[in-house]
Amino acid sequence: MEILISCPVCENTNLKVFLKGNDHFLTREEFTIVECVECGFRFTNPRPDEKEIIRYYDSPDYIAHDAGKRTLLQSIYKTIRKITLRYKYSIVQKYSIGKALLDIGCGTGEFLNYCQKKNFETTGIEPNTKARNFASEELGLNIFAEHKLDDFSPATFDVITMWHVLEHVHKLNDRMMRINQLLKPEGTLIIAVPDSDSWDASKYKDFWAAYDLPRHLYHFTQDTLKKLANKNGFFVDTIIPLKFDAFYVSLLSEKYFSGKQNYLCAFIKGIRSNIYASKNENNYSSLIYICKVVHKSK
Repeated sequence: MEILISCPVCENTNLKVFLKGNDHFLTREEFTIVECVECGFRFTNPRPDEKEIIRYYDSPDYIAHDAGKRTLLQSIYKTIRKITLRYKYSIVQKYSIGKALLDIGCGTGEFLNYCQKKNFETTGIEPNTKARNFASEELGLNIFAEHKLDDFSPATFDVITMWHVLEHVHKLNDRMMRINQLLKPEGTLIIAVPDSDSWDASKYKDFWAAYDLPRHLYHFTQDTLKKLANKNGFFVDTIIPLKFDAFYVSLLSEKYFSGKQNYLCAFIKGIRSNIYASKNENNYSSLIYICKVVHKSK
């Protein structure tokens, strides 16, 4: 296990326990989320290192890397994913000044495929070999392994997207600085992450599926995402809700909490979460951050 002695955002060493929870998805192992006393950033600590973490994704039920359909829950996830493709594309189209798009953590490539059909010049990064091969061979996309990020020339892309990816990245600041280098001066970074200040997070506590321990290394709030962005040469221009996420996260959370699937209860809690967020500082279950470059990293 890897132990962080200081906060990745502000580097303060004064950390306190925020929550203890289990890997409800796979191993049932217990993990701890700590919170920085100085800036409030929450992160899993200790955590598996970059080699150890691989086994926590090693399941045919890990949906983000699975191109097939097996369970009703997976079918619901993929139906929602199809609905949100147009929504995500509309955001990219609105906030990008050009057509050169890099999607980091592109999975099996459905989003890139949609954008390519809309005349975007698409490139993807995906560490999972099975997902990467599907995107390349079945969809004909330009998808590369993670190390390819080091090979792109500076100021190559108009827009870079990470849809529920940043929370998985071990070297958080290195990744943000590299993205800063890869974006054109007027480029846009679009980040979607769960919001650990959401109503459903407070309701489900350690059973909240979006903690996804230990695969999620970081547990963002609006304030801490902004601080991370500022540290790495960005400012958050706009925050947009991902309202569908409240329903899917509640579905998983209900299953983790009770041991069985309760679709009606999850649906009601998803609605309650979205209503709460609409009245309380935009704290939806997941949020999309539109980030603009302040200055270029050297």
